[in-house]
Amino acid sequence: MSTDSTPSQQDTQMAAQDAATANTASVETAAVEPAVAAEPAPAVKRRFAEFGLEPQLLRAIDDLGFEHCSPIQAQSLPLSLAGYDVLGKAQTGTGKTAAFLIRVIDDLLKTPPPEERYAGEARALIVAPTRELVIQIAEDAKLLSKYTDLKIHTLVGGMDYQKQRDHLHNEFVDILVATPGRMLDFRERQDVHLDTVELLVIDEADRMLDMGFIPQMRQIVRYTPRKTHRQTLMFSATFTDEVVRLSEQWMHEAKNVEIAPESVATDNVEQHVYMVAGDEKFTLLYNLLNSTGFDSTMVFANRRDECRKLYDYLNAYGVKVGLLSGEIDQNKRVKTLDAFKNGKLNVMVATDVAGRGIHINDVTHVVNYTLPEEPEDYVHRIGRTGRAGSSGSSVSFACEDDSFRLPAIEELLGKKITSEVPPEALLATLPEPQSPLPVQQKRRPQGGGGRGGNGRGRSQSRGRR
Repeated sequence: MSTDSTPSQQDTQMAAQDAATANTASVETAAVEPAVAAEPAPAVKRRFAEFGLEPQLLRAIDDLGFEHCSPIQAQSLPLSLAGYDVLGKAQTGTGKTAAFLIRVIDDLLKTPPPEERYAGEARALIVAPTRELVIQIAEDAKLLSKYTDLKIHTLVGGMDYQKQRDHLHNEFVDILVATPGRMLDFRERQDVHLDTVELLVIDEADRMLDMGFIPQMRQIVRYTPRKTHRQTLMFSATFTDEVVRLSEQWMHEAKNVEIAPESVATDNVEQHVYMVAGDEKFTLLYNLLNSTGFDSTMVFANRRDECRKLYDYLNAYGVKVGLLSGEIDQNKRVKTLDAFKNGKLNVMVATDVAGRGIHINDVTHVVNYTLPEEPEDYVHRIGRTGRAGSSGSSVSFACEDDSFRLPAIEELLGKKITSEVPPEALLATLPEPQSPLPVQQKRRPQGGGGRGGNGRGRSQSRGRR
């Protein structure tokens, strides 16, 4: 795949497209052929060797121990490798990252770069909503391209701009993986050029919508070649009306690939819901984390201020805990993730945004300190455990402030989750903290006092994550 556009030509194209949008949007949408649903997954598993992939890529796939395709790979790769735009629906953990990376790497290997290249010109652009997901994608890309000369770069906020800029300008850019905001920062300063993009990948489109990134994504897409002059792959956990509308605007005659999970929530995860008063939650959490088997636990809360309180209190009580939320510097987030993966930390407190896209195979438990506002986030949360064929367990706390969210979660799961009263031992009185509690915290986070404790208060239902 290639494009003959120069930067000046691209700017002209952008201006013309923007000027004509109001008059032609409805015409263009009507002209796009409806996406064609793929055939059901084949009964016989497909092998990667069947697809005519470049030898260097096949060797790397073999090193990773992959022989057969997952359903999303088996259905999307024949289409994407044939050059079609693909709109894919698949849950986290189904192999969709490898599905688009294999296409991207194979195409870049089969299509030689132009003889004349300039600093900051990206051949493939992958945009993802969170910094952790960007880093994870880049790590996977490096593993799959290790026998090639392809150069992978990441652009994420919270890290030194100049260092990222120097890295970009010291070597060519084959695959660029970025968050929307930082991508625009670099493009607007002319440190990155997108008119050379041959393949555009938009990952977790539904999360982009949730996080308000669509205006930024529209700008990014306009900087790339026209949709008929690039290949676009777009993946989402859900096909909302808005996701479909965006695909019609950004993709050319896209083919749909929809993977219905055998069960919405993995069968490897044992699910518990404890009905508990709001002022008992922290006591229950502390005693759970000190129970046998809670070796590697992720604790989710809806708001980052609530996550900060949980982190501060667990730390004061001697728990080896880390924190992942939008307020944490990126370098520290990377170090915290590594410490959790290496077992130096036993507990990770996270928001949904920070926790999504994290690939850690040995998480034993997930605790929903507060039930998520969106049922789909429940599935993503508990999907952090029970990975790679291992068993896992999730424990959710439901109190007077959030128990009303359970029916929607059960509807999505297609089954009831038995609600239990926590055993008395898990509500035992808290010990004295090992270090002074933070001065700024006048009260423990919701649930700090144990039975009969004070501090009951309604939690806000929404807030910045």
